[in-house]
Amino acid sequence: MGAHEHKTEHKSFAKPDEIREFPRGRAEILKVGDGEVGRLVFQPGWRWSKDVQPLAKTSSCEAPHFQYHVSGKLAIKMDDGSEFVAGPGDITSLPSGHDAWVVGDVPVVVVDWFGASNYAKR
Repeated sequence: MGAHEHKTEHKSFAKPDEIREFPRGRAEILKVGDGEVGRLVFQPGWRWSKDVQPLAKTSSCEAPHFQYHVSGKLAIKMDDGSEFVAGPGDITSLPSGHDAWVVGDVPVVVVDWFGASNYAKR
């Protein structure tokens, strides 16, 4: 196949290619085409700086993200001090350098097209 051709694929998060578990959450990874898509699930009480930072060993999340927020509310604080809350139906594009945490008692589910490849790898 040429560089710009691709084959038809059909995959489901019901059977992810890889699951990465961490405290109060998991990353489900699908390998599709030339890339990976992740469904990230964070339980109430999850915070990147408590639950993923020990795996990443960086001061803040270095993974850039391009995400669709399916459920729950996720607070995001960038290293520059800006902060916002994303909820169902929102799209976020985050550069490297942020923390995030679940707001409330509803699990957060996001679909990530850009930052899932190396997220929470041990």
